[in-house]
Amino acid sequence: MQCLVCKHEETKVVDSRVAADGLSVRRRRECEKCGERFTTIEEMELLDIMVVKRDGRREAYDRNKLEQGIRHSLRKRPYTNENFRTLISRIERDIQKRRKRELTSAEIGEIAMYHLKSFDKVGYIRFASIYKSFEDVETFTAEVARLKLPKKK
Repeated sequence: MQCLVCKHEETKVVDSRVAADGLSVRRRRECEKCGERFTTIEEMELLDIMVVKRDGRREAYDRNKLEQGIRHSLRKRPYTNENFRTLISRIERDIQKRRKRELTSAEIGEIAMYHLKSFDKVGYIRFASIYKSFEDVETFTAEVARLKLPKKK
C-alpha cells in the first residue's frame, strides 16, 4: 500500500478491525518512511461473474454500474456514504451467495430491490419504476400500495 503523502511503497498495518457492518475491514496503516498514518477499507470484490442482459448479451459484472443505478434512485435522499457502502456490500454478498458464474440482470435487479426496500422506500420505488418498466399508473400505484402493507412476522 502506497503512502498518501510521500508515495513510499512500504507501509505497515498498525491496527485491523472489522467494520460495524461486518462486511469490510478497516486497517490503520503507517508509512515506514515518513510515519504518516492513514486508514484503508477492504471489501469483498466479485470476480468472474457474467451478467446476462435482457437482449442476451453477456458482460462482466461491474460494481460501478450497480452503484450508479442505485445512486440515481437515491438522488436527493438522505443517506450516508457508510450506509450506501453497506447497502452495496449486502447486495454483492447476496449475489455471491448464488454461487453462479452467470446471473441475469433481472436476478441482480431483484436482489437490489429487496435491499433497497428496507433501505429507502422512495429509492426503492424509483429503482423499481425503471427496472420493472411500469406500463401505467395503476401498476405503479399497486407497487406503492404493497409498500404500505404491514410486514409479515
